[in-house]
Amino acid sequence: MIGNLIERIRKDKKIQKTELSKFTNINIGHLSHLEKGERNPSHKALKSLCMALKVPYQPLMYTYDKNLTQEQKDYNAPLHIKYDGIPIFSSIDGFAPCNEEMQNATFVLKINNDDMSPRFKENSFIYVEMNTPLNNKDIGIFEYKDKIIIRKFIIRRNDLVLRADKEDVEDIIVTKDSNFNIIGKVLGPFNN
Repeated sequence: MIGNLIERIRKDKKIQKTELSKFTNINIGHLSHLEKGERNPSHKALKSLCMALKVPYQPLMYTYDKNLTQEQKDYNAPLHIKYDGIPIFSSIDGFAPCNEEMQNATFVLKINNDDMSPRFKENSFIYVEMNTPLNNKDIGIFEYKDKIIIRKFIIRRNDLVLRADKEDVEDIIVTKDSNFNIIGKVLGPFNN
């Protein structure tokens, strides 16, 4: 997946592969292999690519060992990964234990509404794996219309649905090309 994201960023920024090769001192053939997902960049090469593309390193690093399923390719998952920003935390309340089931977690997030009740109650905490493409019916954190929301991700034939568990919250229906970002996948609750 990291190769798909590098290619997307390069194209978004209107940088030719030859220019990127020159900026990074990465052979153009190797760069082609990276973008096709045939190879992963070394950490040094990834840092060089991020510097040349003027994007933060960590959001791309989170995608490093992720492989896309056909379903994720079909909904253009790399189009919906936020690569040009990092999360803002308003406080740090401590550290959560990271057991075997949550070893891929990037952070723990406090739920700020009851849209996902009763599964996740307001003011409860959840483990989140950042910049992970979602599968059908995964719970995710999304950026949609400049808001951060938690929803179930539903893949349908012609569109995608972001669905709350609470019945009186309307579904958000988007297309595979709509402007929304997947911030991460909810791995489970944090019971503090």
